[in-house]
Amino acid sequence: MKTAQEILNNPFMNKGTAFTMEERKALNLIGALPPTVQTLEEQVERTYKQFCKKANNQEKRIYLMTLFNTNRILFYALMAQHVVEFMPIVYDPVVADAIRQYDELFMKPQDAGFLSIDHPEDIETSLINAAGGRDIRLIVVTDAEAILGIGDWGVNGVAISIGKLMVYTAAAGINPDNVLPLVLDVGTNNKQLLDNPLYLGNRHERVRGQAYYDFVDKFVTTAEKLFPHLYLHWEDFGRPNAAAILKKYQEKITTFNDDIQGTGIVALAGILGALNISKEKYTDQKVMIFGAGTAGAGIAHQIFEEFMQQGLSEEEARKHIYLVDKQGLLFEDTNDLTEAQKPFVRQRSEFENSASLATLYNAVKAIHPSVLIGTSTQPGKFSEEVVKEMATAVKRPIIFPLSNPTELAEAKAEDLIRWTDGHALVATGIPSAPVEYKGVTYNIGQANNALMYPGLGLGVIASTAKVVNQTLLSAAAHALGGIVNSDQPGAAVLPPVDKLTEFSEHLAIVVAQNAIQQGITKKKINNAQEAVRQMKWLPKYTE
Repeated sequence: MKTAQEILNNPFMNKGTAFTMEERKALNLIGALPPTVQTLEEQVERTYKQFCKKANNQEKRIYLMTLFNTNRILFYALMAQHVVEFMPIVYDPVVADAIRQYDELFMKPQDAGFLSIDHPEDIETSLINAAGGRDIRLIVVTDAEAILGIGDWGVNGVAISIGKLMVYTAAAGINPDNVLPLVLDVGTNNKQLLDNPLYLGNRHERVRGQAYYDFVDKFVTTAEKLFPHLYLHWEDFGRPNAAAILKKYQEKITTFNDDIQGTGIVALAGILGALNISKEKYTDQKVMIFGAGTAGAGIAHQIFEEFMQQGLSEEEARKHIYLVDKQGLLFEDTNDLTEAQKPFVRQRSEFENSASLATLYNAVKAIHPSVLIGTSTQPGKFSEEVVKEMATAVKRPIIFPLSNPTELAEAKAEDLIRWTDGHALVATGIPSAPVEYKGVTYNIGQANNALMYPGLGLGVIASTAKVVNQTLLSAAAHALGGIVNSDQPGAAVLPPVDKLTEFSEHLAIVVAQNAIQQGITKKKINNAQEAVRQMKWLPKYTE
């Protein structure tokens, strides 16, 4: 029999004031709690009032993390009622401040695992200890080299994995007892951390090359052995490592990289949603992506794969995609091309004056894309001049300034609507208020990866899919893009984040059904809807 303290200190077991008198007697909790027995609903009301009293977002986050460490069911019952309000607190953007202050604020590891490249012999022991005997179905792992907006933060980046899993559970109902946040501590090149006496990670620069990949491989092999039903989600790895890791494992295990694939799927879903509104064909589109880093190249790849899903050859599909980076339009002879960029470079012979295409405006003028996507983090680059030039040749231009936070966005939604006289189909990377223009309310979709990855993950886990292949991702994108109300004037190209829990289940069912149809499940599943509903967890107390 566990002691009262062991029960009350275990967030998976603790009910706090909701323990009934019968439970208190059976578990030796008499006298260890105030005498009043509360319902979960009463606890949610009380904790939300406490949350609202916190002075700023950082204090609100600390409060929520304390609740998470204390009572997992109460935390998720509370978050379920306030998903839109809480997501920026537990994840982006407030998580960035939590990462910066991780060493100073550290009190409890929040059931995360820490794997050190200095001790690869401890990987199996570390995973077993972190799992604590739980049936782990989902791992979110980071090496924290490329945390969006703030870069390399070493072991502090574990907060990213923790936050991501909170969204998985809150949005899609993945059982928190089945998840494990991890950080691969391979060192850091952040001098601020290395010089900080409070820093909790390995005090050396990042390990590169074969030693790094051997460490990653040992982690993957060990995790697959220990957790046979595992879905492995990679988060915020550096550009070269992210692509190399995904390429190595994506056809061997059930795995997914949100920065490469998730961003791409959401952008693709936005395009499909826009085309549902404009009634135009996908295969008629010319796509220009401004900012050809991990996110931009990942979007290009998903769009390219969709062209092939819709019947184009590889050669034909590539002709529809143009990458523009700091050097301008990327050509076959552009210096320092990454492996992810090379499939989409252009030939100089395609243009009369290729040297002039070093600016975004000139590239838009020469190509007249029907879709313009920004992942550049260069504010204001989708200028009035650029947008009006695009609109001269395109009736319903699809324009997605996806960079965030707000100060890094390529354009504001209201400007895009005004500059195109209401014809632009817009999604942004940040939350954007509806735009009133000439008597129409234009709702602006947010291309937030949270629209996709929770439902995708639930569908993959419920179906026991062996791999996350392109057909599966395409089905997910079409399901998300198909939710838009295409007949409503000013309709958004993506569903709203405040409906996240509703459409995540729909998305999961579509994904599970597609996996079943493809025959890529580890075990026989007859009914996708039933499989998803059986897997879905709800934050409710049981005796």
